[in-house]
Amino acid sequence: MQLSRFTDYTLRVLLYTAVNDDRLTTLSEIAGFYEISVEHLRKVVHALSKSGHLETFRGKNGGIRLAKAPMDINIGDIVSQSEGAGPLVDCGRQACKLTGFCTLQQAFGEAQKAFMDALRQYTLADMLDKPEMQVNLINTDR
Repeated sequence: MQLSRFTDYTLRVLLYTAVNDDRLTTLSEIAGFYEISVEHLRKVVHALSKSGHLETFRGKNGGIRLAKAPMDINIGDIVSQSEGAGPLVDCGRQACKLTGFCTLQQAFGEAQKAFMDALRQYTLADMLDKPEMQVNLINTDR
């Protein structure tokens, strides 16, 4: 199983804004820090803003910041929102000779549930528990 780039960037934005919470951060600052595309981040930030995880401010002195405390942001919920709740393998998308007696769909469903249940045990605050993590996320080049 592999998470999408969108989910990866979503988690990175949340980590970065959580640690740099003393000020507003910008898309270009985060993109420069992680060396990723501003356009990809724009979509991520828009989704996080719509879901209530980020606040955005327009204008010359605008930027973004967390809208919730890190302890109130559940990693499993974030991954579920980013990835969607669809099955790992969608057996209904095309005809299959195994339809009706294949147990792969059930096994994948159980694995997906276990994966999400494990992620739901963690918050953004848990991900920032190590001081080294926080130190490495502070952008001194701003």
